[in-house]
Amino acid sequence: MYKSFSVRYGLKQHQRVHTGERPYTCNMCENSFGQCGHLKKHQLVHTGERPYSCDICKKAFSTHGNLKQHQRVHTGERPYSYDICKNVFTYRNHFKQHVRVHAGEHPYLCDTCKKAFPQRDSLKQHLRVHL
Repeated sequence: MYKSFSVRYGLKQHQRVHTGERPYTCNMCENSFGQCGHLKKHQLVHTGERPYSCDICKKAFSTHGNLKQHQRVHTGERPYSYDICKNVFTYRNHFKQHVRVHAGEHPYLCDTCKKAFPQRDSLKQHLRVHL
């Protein structure tokens, strides 16, 4: 499968996904990003700016995407479904975590004992045994 891009910069930007290049660095915390827009979005963490608010409960968000995702709490929308078990999910990351269960994937590895886990939180909980 190949991706195509209408402008050369789009290809260059995409290639950073594969190279790991992250040329945009936050001057507040040293986090780095592959795209300038991702840095700008991140910087809202430091300014505390939350220009998007929910019409229903007035909760405020730093990005429009986070607001849209939150609104599913009120609408009950669950756009991610898994055909194998018919489970439905509100959030994409919850769906992806669930798919790992069926696939038997364990991408999170303990550096100390090499035990693998399907979710980051499971690894974090496990790490306490090594303290």
